[in-house]
Amino acid sequence: MTAKNLADGIAPGARTTLAQRRAQHAWNAVQRARKKSGPHREQDLDKFAAEVKKLPIRILTSGLGKTLAYLEDVPGLLAEISDWVLNHRYPSSNDGGNDLLDRILRGDSDFLRRVTEEVLEYSEWLTRFCEAALEGGSDGES
Repeated sequence: MTAKNLADGIAPGARTTLAQRRAQHAWNAVQRARKKSGPHREQDLDKFAAEVKKLPIRILTSGLGKTLAYLEDVPGLLAEISDWVLNHRYPSSNDGGNDLLDRILRGDSDFLRRVTEEVLEYSEWLTRFCEAALEGGSDGES
């Protein structure tokens, strides 16, 4: 097993489902928030979890574009969503850029629909793992 596979929790050569990859990314995101590392340096897990919990209703009431604009003030969550969508689900093969809001604004309605659905699915895993981390108060080691 390589170091990357160990960090990802995935055995080399193992076939993983989209749901497994989505869950693994969300788990890693919650662990980064818990440790205040990466884009979460100035945000604790409680704030991250509160914003994650509100994410689906914000998307459903205001739309994904407005929700992402709001998340500019919650950089950790925006960074995790953007990383998942842009680097793992819909990487840009052309000059699409690496800003999720920009990609949505320049994309067609089909792209917006697919990304909205993906972010809602991803937020389910984030919510589950945030709740578990807050309830358990564990160090996140498995």
